Amino acid sequence: MTPSGRSAPTCRARSRHRTGRGRLARAVRYAVRLLCWSLGTAMASAATDLLLAPHAQWWSYAWPTPWILTCAFALTWAVLRACEKHAAHSTTDAEDPHRDEWEHAA
Repeated sequence: MTPSGRSAPTCRARSRHRTGRGRLARAVRYAVRLLCWSLGTAMASAATDLLLAPHAQWWSYAWPTPWILTCAFALTWAVLRACEKHAAHSTTDAEDPHRDEWEHAA
């Protein structure tokens, strides 16, 4: 509580009003987390297939699934990261009024 008796806003309250750039950065973080977890799961399923050689009928469909998801998440992460870099690059160009003068001087 603050001295005036009101409670201070929490971080969660501030996160509701994110800009587009903040949402994009959060999406990139989630995509890379999914990529890492799917890669770990894919490695574990490949090791299970190699070492234990399960004979269940569904296993032949189940163990390649994390590898497929890893490829999909890698592609998703690459696209989101490129969008994030493009957004960061375009805002820095728009914010710098002396950019043309610097290019002309060079």
